[in-house]
Amino acid sequence: MYEVKEFRKPSYDIDPIYVKRWSPRSFLNKEVPEDILYSVFEAARWAPSAANIQPWRFITARNEEDRMKFLSFIYEGNIAWCSNAPVLVAVVSKTDSTFTGGHNPSHAFDTGAAWGYLALEAARKGLVSHAMGGFDRDKAKEVLTIPENYDVHAIIALGYQGEKESLLEQFQEREKPSDRNEVKDFMSEGTFQEK
Repeated sequence: MYEVKEFRKPSYDIDPIYVKRWSPRSFLNKEVPEDILYSVFEAARWAPSAANIQPWRFITARNEEDRMKFLSFIYEGNIAWCSNAPVLVAVVSKTDSTFTGGHNPSHAFDTGAAWGYLALEAARKGLVSHAMGGFDRDKAKEVLTIPENYDVHAIIALGYQGEKESLLEQFQEREKPSDRNEVKDFMSEGTFQEK
């Protein structure tokens, strides 16, 4: 296992959990206890939400039958590593709201915040999470019987980190924490500036 600090060094003072969280592809074949799993979703529960609409929904797959459903719409390149994860999660948001009288313009924004809280709590609990966009969204909606007024944003692999040697060779070199752009590269004052 890597020491995250070999690859990630914050430029400003932040809590270490933000640097500790990264997205491995190697998972142990070890079940996540229900109390730990539910605590991860408890963190998502407390994410900020415009008008407190809380549009996020999470569909989990923890048994073989449900996991096979998920694997039917995940792209092959991701199946090569995510099939070992003990938990797969579909991140879904409700696109409309009675509060707004129609379309909820912040459904994806709020759901992204909930996913972020989930990922940080997973790291705090000693789990790893890896969100992926490589899946067939239409098929996911069909297989998981998701209504039309919901969007599927990502599939998360969740569990305990395994050794990189258990991955196919094509993934082993990438199995390390990535760095991030500096704050000055994405922050501007007063007006937008492409950097």
